[in-house]
Amino acid sequence: MPEPEFDLIVIGAGPGGYVAALRAAQLGMKVACLEKDKTLGGTCLNVGCIPSKALLESSELYAQARQKFADHGIQITGLSLDLKKFMERKDKVVKQLTGGIAGLFKKNKITSLVGSAQILPDRTVRLTGSENSDLTATSVLIATGSVPSVLPGLETDHQTILDSTDALSLSEVPRDLVVIGGGYIGLEMGSVYLRLGARVKIVEALDRILPGMDFELGETLLKILKRQGMEFQLSTKVKAASGQKGKGVDLSLEDASGTLTRLSADKVLVAVGRRPYTRGLGLEEAGIQVDEKGRIEVDEKFETSLAGVYAIGDVIRGPMLAHKASEEGIAVVEILAGQAGHVNYHTIPSVVYTWPEVASVGFSEEQAKERNIEYKTFKFPFLANGRALAMGERDGWVKLIADQKTDRLLGAHILGPRASELIAEMVLAMEFSASAEDIARTCHAHPTLSEAVKETALGLGNGALHL
Repeated sequence: MPEPEFDLIVIGAGPGGYVAALRAAQLGMKVACLEKDKTLGGTCLNVGCIPSKALLESSELYAQARQKFADHGIQITGLSLDLKKFMERKDKVVKQLTGGIAGLFKKNKITSLVGSAQILPDRTVRLTGSENSDLTATSVLIATGSVPSVLPGLETDHQTILDSTDALSLSEVPRDLVVIGGGYIGLEMGSVYLRLGARVKIVEALDRILPGMDFELGETLLKILKRQGMEFQLSTKVKAASGQKGKGVDLSLEDASGTLTRLSADKVLVAVGRRPYTRGLGLEEAGIQVDEKGRIEVDEKFETSLAGVYAIGDVIRGPMLAHKASEEGIAVVEILAGQAGHVNYHTIPSVVYTWPEVASVGFSEEQAKERNIEYKTFKFPFLANGRALAMGERDGWVKLIADQKTDRLLGAHILGPRASELIAEMVLAMEFSASAEDIARTCHAHPTLSEAVKETALGLGNGALHL
């Protein structure tokens, strides 16, 4: 094999791939990043995390103007929704961020190439696209992410039966939207269109929503979303779908008792999770092993069964989260540079951007019980928090789980306003093996939402002060 052209070739420019490329360049490596799409940022920036959060923010402001401004003494007449402008703002946010990555690549002298990649058995990467060429590198990193899963018999037509990408760019608000799946994608996109005036029903095969999170989180959020007007049909599977393309769909449903019912809607959003995207990479031919779910097998240093080829993010085991992929990208590059790259999978937070938000890190109560851990737990409601009341937010709570003997924090679960920001303190605390008392003795500014965290920690000790 001739002298490699690059130190590292990264396949995929999502939050795992582009972050890895940037870190590698910072460490002095000569880097190429290959991306099949014309814009950088992957699913997250283009058709995932960022556009969905832009829509959630806009829709929440609209909902507040309709339902909550009057409580603040703000009177509005003639309120209307300009959906075209609504979507244009989302696109503007996406364009700014994807363009920012292109600027960072240029600044860090990263070679950015557009096209599909195939890995050959000798570790050569064959690029097919705007340029057709064979590229060589000392190391190759697979960071190709994931795509929406499909349900047999309910394949998307992108007009009536939608996937999560389609739901980001609707030209009109549906009258009736059925969402298949009670995970974070379904609940978030369902929330967007509920706020805009659609009748939204969630159909979930399990008997609960947010199955991967603390049971109490999902149970409480379910009650809140019902109060907001969202409908739910749990323990229910979709058996068949019929209807004309673009003209609505009729669903045949089966509940846990075997009873069949029918449900009609203008649009159906299939949000039943995601699957690794490795099409065209030539994994089998290159001798790269995958598991029964199509995930690439890697060792503790993220190396695949083909020496010199690594994989991170949604194509390997673990939660399919953008920040998990980014941390893995940094870790694998630092390992390649001879440093001690590491990812603590116990302190990767999960967030659901409904309103109120849901955020979680560490063990749930169910997981603590499964591991026979002796633990203690305490909840503090936002109803007793001054800042939350000033904001008009009464729903939700902070819940902490700590080891009964050592007081070390094991998990944190927050349902409430800005939970996505509040969870960072708990992630840091757990990363440094803090105890509940450490949090309780840390001064928190007043009045802030974060005081609810301190009060919860106090509750695990001598008792909360404001409850």
